Amino acid sequence: ICGIQHLERAGNRLTLFDSLYFCIVTFSTVGFGDVTPKIWPSKLLVVIMICVALVVLPIQFEQLAYLWMERQKSGGNYSRYRAQTEKHVVLCVSSLKIDLLMDFLNEFYAHPRLQDYYVVILCPTEMDAQVRRVLQIPMWSQRVIYLQGSALKDQDLLRAKMDDAEACFILSSRCEVDRTAADHQTILRAWAVKDFAPNCPLYVQILKPENKFHIKFADHVVCEEEFKYAMLALNCICPATSTLITLLVHTSRGHTAPWEAFRQLTGTKQPLNRESQQSPEQWQKMYGRCSGNEVYHINLEESTFFAEYEGKSFTYASFHAHKKFGVCLIGVRKEDNKNILLNPGPRYIMSSTDICFYINITKEENSAFKKQEKHRKNHESKLSYHGASRLPVHSIIASMGTVAIDLQDTGCRGPSGATLALPAEGSKEGRRPSIAPVLEVADSSSLHACDLLSDQSEDETTPSDEEVSAGVEYAKGYPPYSPYIGSSPTFCHLLHEKVPFCCLRLDKGCQHNYYEDAKAYGFKNKLIIVAAETAGNGLYNFIVPLRAYYRPKKELNPIVLLLDNPPDMHFLDAICWFPMVYYMVGSIDNLDDLLRCGVTFAANMVVVDKESTMSAEEDYMADAKTIVNVQTLFRLFSSLSIITELTHPANMRFMQFRAKDCYSLALSKLEKKEREKGSNLAFMFRLPFAAGRVFSISMLDTLLYQ
Repeated sequence: ICGIQHLERAGNRLTLFDSLYFCIVTFSTVGFGDVTPKIWPSKLLVVIMICVALVVLPIQFEQLAYLWMERQKSGGNYSRYRAQTEKHVVLCVSSLKIDLLMDFLNEFYAHPRLQDYYVVILCPTEMDAQVRRVLQIPMWSQRVIYLQGSALKDQDLLRAKMDDAEACFILSSRCEVDRTAADHQTILRAWAVKDFAPNCPLYVQILKPENKFHIKFADHVVCEEEFKYAMLALNCICPATSTLITLLVHTSRGHTAPWEAFRQLTGTKQPLNRESQQSPEQWQKMYGRCSGNEVYHINLEESTFFAEYEGKSFTYASFHAHKKFGVCLIGVRKEDNKNILLNPGPRYIMSSTDICFYINITKEENSAFKKQEKHRKNHESKLSYHGASRLPVHSIIASMGTVAIDLQDTGCRGPSGATLALPAEGSKEGRRPSIAPVLEVADSSSLHACDLLSDQSEDETTPSDEEVSAGVEYAKGYPPYSPYIGSSPTFCHLLHEKVPFCCLRLDKGCQHNYYEDAKAYGFKNKLIIVAAETAGNGLYNFIVPLRAYYRPKKELNPIVLLLDNPPDMHFLDAICWFPMVYYMVGSIDNLDDLLRCGVTFAANMVVVDKESTMSAEEDYMADAKTIVNVQTLFRLFSSLSIITELTHPANMRFMQFRAKDCYSLALSKLEKKEREKGSNLAFMFRLPFAAGRVFSISMLDTLLYQ
């Protein structure tokens, strides 16, 4: 405006109002023509201004329109008409991070039946820049609606149309320094939603196990610490258990376009995993292909996999379905029951109305079957079996149901009846099968002899000379003291009398013993060391799987808790009944503490993420201290198996870091290629993750979303 007025002093001598009038008429493309520039500098300025306006003004108008729309959404309402005609779910969070949002959207929309659902996000804070950029993408802008509000206000729940929602997801903020306060906020949100919309299904994530009983009314509850410590404990017993679970609950995105189109057309969630199929490494091809396994369910009477096993035991159905079709039956659910029975054993008889849960590359509806002639009758007659097995039937199938395991002689024989005899060396029947035959229906003698609550091996029924000389005897039962309300009782190895609290301290002698380090105890088995900041109730869930009744007594590993802060009396009262469980106050930063707790005699070292480091100015720096400490342990004790928990899965690439290792560099390139293809688990080929040496609980958030 001022430029036109200044230049036209040599021409029309326009006033300020005339210059304003000229600019508005010109840039609005009306162009009356009653005011025009007379000299060439004015004309050149108008040309330049029109060119700039053609580029800048549309962008500015678009941003203004988007901001206005987002303001309307944040302070507006979700349409009642849309809520009644379209399906939607509500996501309640205290703060929305980009990682959490993308994990939720990718997993929620992975199922073809959920493609038409809307997601309404109810959050008390404003969107940050990253979330705003993601929600501007057309794929998400048409499905996701962001409302700024609180779940504790009925007005905001009404704006989100919570009473018409198909489900409500309430997630905790794990990056809070005070995780108990974060749980309290989650509990209040769950109560508010249940009070406002009692018929809306609730899916709640809680952090502390002692707070879980407050939300027992929710349809599904996932307790982070309870699940986390159980996974870390199982990693010590069966390496890479956490990797198996993570791959089962994640949807792979490493597909080429034709395979993605096939997935959409067939409606299957994951027909075939294409990750690392171009890799020269055989283990990567096998690992990438089998990572496509997921859990599916089907009614038994409608199933080709399991229909023939109606009236048979669960163990028989699981064994033969895997042998015949390669599928893994892991659990069942009765028609009139919401609870899923995982590996219920030989006592459970399959019914036609049962819902079968199985692991496979794809669901049965998308599988192709090739009929073969039944020519194995003669072979089956050779393997006919009569009488009780020398093995407990429930021990033949592994707890996950994937592999049939031939355990050593358990001595679980019936008092009478035939037993399997080993074939002669020159027999024509070939070598003895490595898996004992599985009965269709377990008879009473075998069930009585192999009772789940009885001793499972000869070495347990009769105490050894070492145990007699040491005066140590274990009982089996339920722990008499629970650290928190709502913990499920588990049958465990226990002491007949609880250990005095002074004897639980590993690094200090007392009037009962004078040992001051792990070496002085002279343990027969290698130790399991847990490095944690505090002795929270979640650690109880680490000890229980390692002292479960089904583990032979001679295989129990001593457990040492290396704590930064001394435990309270309630925690000591809970662990004093378990055999060979000790604690000491120290840190993994201190080499003397590590040597005193027996790091040189340890089989596994579990490093738990510290709550005080979960929040940092830069989000991904929250794991910095843990990673450097673990790298120090890796350098000093190269033979030690270290299992680490991280806050952010993206930091897995720094575990066991070798800057100039050619193989690590090749895996880094492979990870980048998988990320470019769209894989949600691009780090899955990193050796620490594949071996189960690193774990992040945030990877299992998808368990709640699915």
